[in-house]
Amino acid sequence: MLPPMAIFFPLFTLLEDVGYLPRVAFNLDRFFRSAGAHGRQSLTMCMALGCSACGVTGCRIIEGKRERLVAMLTNSFVPCNGRFPTLIALTVVFFAPGGSFAAAAAIFVGLMVFAVAMTWLASRLLSFTVLKGESTAFSLELPPYRMPQVGKVLARSLLDRTLLVLGRAVTVAAPAGLVIWCLANLPVGDTVLLQLLSDWLDPLGRLMGLDGMILLAFLLGFPANEIVIPIILMTYLSQGTLTELASLAEMKSLFLANGWTWATAVCVLLFMLMHWPCSTTLLTVKKETGSLKWTLIAALLPTAFGMLACILFTAIVRCFGVG
Repeated sequence: MLPPMAIFFPLFTLLEDVGYLPRVAFNLDRFFRSAGAHGRQSLTMCMALGCSACGVTGCRIIEGKRERLVAMLTNSFVPCNGRFPTLIALTVVFFAPGGSFAAAAAIFVGLMVFAVAMTWLASRLLSFTVLKGESTAFSLELPPYRMPQVGKVLARSLLDRTLLVLGRAVTVAAPAGLVIWCLANLPVGDTVLLQLLSDWLDPLGRLMGLDGMILLAFLLGFPANEIVIPIILMTYLSQGTLTELASLAEMKSLFLANGWTWATAVCVLLFMLMHWPCSTTLLTVKKETGSLKWTLIAALLPTAFGMLACILFTAIVRCFGVG
């Protein structure tokens, strides 16, 4: 988790210090207002690219309570750095003909545009259902462009954002690691708990174009999205601990040997874009809203979008027999 955040947050804070970010919010206000949201939501979405928990905290810059809630509840539709490894790896492995990284990059950009579109759609849905109300006026004083104070930027991004998120993540990472180890190593008859849970989830996974093990990996990845692929690899290789492979070619061979197709990869990408936020993000939502109701909605809303997208895509693929 540390390297991407250590790169992203200083660069983001640098743009903030230069005076560029308020102009982004001002220029995108009309787009977000069409969804009943606020232009400053664009900034919280950008912050969520580094960490969804920081994106939720950043929603404090939105004055109106209704728009602030809309921004918090839809923040996880934008993939954080924890989801990037999976998105990039599967895009390169399955959709980069001849190893063309230009094609993979174009597809990845398309995934980001799709995430923004789903954020807009979810914001509009909330604004015209459970969070109906008048939009607040957009008032913003545009600061002049100025030279950034690099030392101050580095200190603020490191202390206020990077270390804060890591501290919250550590509180759930250790217990989660113990749970994963127990599931992978405690025998039940001739198998282990991990396989039993996978078999139980398999019907729902197949309906979504996945399998039980992929779905279980997403569930066990609740503390951190980075471990979804390692959990899948651990199970396919019958290992007792999280593992990784030496190359993407080995990963593709292993996935194909376990029944993956390009359609499976698409469904994993869709569900990686849209599923429940990580535990750190949900704890942050609970702290910011003080409400279990809104925390549950923050978890269920992207999950519903992701499951529906996977089921519809799988139905279309099976209907035309192209999977």
